[in-house]
Amino acid sequence: MSLLGAAAVAMWWEIEFAMRAEFQDWHSHEHFPERMAIPGFRRGSRWTDIEDDRRFFVLYELAEHATLASPAYRARLDNPTPWSVKMMPHHRNMVRSQCRVRDSFGSFAAAALGAIRLTPRPGSDDALRDFLRATLSALPAQRGLIGGHLLQTDAPSAPPTKEQAIRGGDAAADWIVLLSGYEPDAVKAALAETLGGPALENAGAAPQPFGQIFRLLHMVTPAETAVGAT
Repeated sequence: MSLLGAAAVAMWWEIEFAMRAEFQDWHSHEHFPERMAIPGFRRGSRWTDIEDDRRFFVLYELAEHATLASPAYRARLDNPTPWSVKMMPHHRNMVRSQCRVRDSFGSFAAAALGAIRLTPRPGSDDALRDFLRATLSALPAQRGLIGGHLLQTDAPSAPPTKEQAIRGGDAAADWIVLLSGYEPDAVKAALAETLGGPALENAGAAPQPFGQIFRLLHMVTPAETAVGAT
């Protein structure tokens, strides 16, 4: 199925090898259930870079953009658990973007996920958006691919949260392209060619868009967590 809602939180970070096992335990058994209990959170997924398993990508799919500014979400961000307080400083090179879902074609859940961070050149927003819409609507029909999605950062105006303070501040992406596939090689080829740097720059992106390919580790919905279940 496509992305489950009109908004999302997309995040990248690195975890040192010594903390990786505890991080995954915490993220699956405490953090995912905590987030899935927040009204408006529809699905969470954790992925690891296929070339370096210290690198992670996490996506939370939200019912609507207003969820990003909801009191329930803010309460969790400002009141981390003791385990979260322990783990947050180990999130290295954090990029965290609160987004609107602009386009979502085909399916999302897959074995492999390509994730691209990019920025339009001044005056090129419409041209780049048209290119990405046409490309992402067509790619899911190709062998090995099943979905293409475009997110744009639109963070609510709010002071930094306690979690951000523990991490020491986060960077943010601008536009985010996600490409889902059941064959990692097909995702890799699309990121190198159809959605490669030259193609994106020719369509209006600023130089040096950044792309990675991830494999799925854990995907969850509220109904699948003890805290979120009814």
